[in-house]
Amino acid sequence: MKSILDALQEGRLIELPDNNKENALKYLASLIEAIPDIQPGTDVEGAVLTRERAANTGIGMGWACPHGRHPGEGELVCSVGWSPVGIQYGSPDEKPVHLVVMHYVPDTQKNVYLKEISGLVKVIKKNEGKRDIQKVSNLMEVRNFLLDLIADALEAEVPEARARMIRLEARQAAVISTPEIAVSADLLSSLSFIPLSVLIIPGSKPIILSQDQEIVSLLETSDELATSLAEKTPFSYRGYRILPRSVTAYQPNRFLYDCLAIRISNPR
Repeated sequence: MKSILDALQEGRLIELPDNNKENALKYLASLIEAIPDIQPGTDVEGAVLTRERAANTGIGMGWACPHGRHPGEGELVCSVGWSPVGIQYGSPDEKPVHLVVMHYVPDTQKNVYLKEISGLVKVIKKNEGKRDIQKVSNLMEVRNFLLDLIADALEAEVPEARARMIRLEARQAAVISTPEIAVSADLLSSLSFIPLSVLIIPGSKPIILSQDQEIVSLLETSDELATSLAEKTPFSYRGYRILPRSVTAYQPNRFLYDCLAIRISNPR
């Protein structure tokens, strides 16, 4: 679910300005093409529309998951569009689509994409009838709706305690009430997701690998990080919650941990 979390964090969740299917796809594709890491001239729109014309990507229950493939390397990225009215998308159940999750899939990320999209579809089906996307009324509610689904998806991959922790921290971004939108915005801005890797070598300090300089500097001062990762338990440190997601062992006795850092308050 990393690319969806990134989309929420980086502002690629938008209310669609047009309920025409093709126009909505073009708009979401333009958001991806505008990402600085996407090579200029990459035709995400063309790839997505070609794929869509070959096979409808509506999955039912108010969701559609279009995607475009691209040869070569790069990161898996996505954009998410919300249509309050609904788009006549041609889904199998013939229901209007309210959420469009679009992925840009480089060849090297094909397996990552398949894992992410299968996890998303499973959790959508699991929650059918429990959470109704038609009941949300603004983008902040859509964001919280998606965070709840992601927490449910992670629950199948990590121990229950971690999933509950993610759900609790995601709830901090919930809308309090209509007159307090400014307060809600402050809460949303305090919650961010940062992917990172930690290399543990016996006798040395942990090596933090991340694009975020702040999290690198903070975690390098922690004396408990290596122990917490070895125990595979969530780790709180100076306003961050660190979630170990997976670990790869290397010889001799070295470990590379794939983690997600959630910033729940301003570090002190």
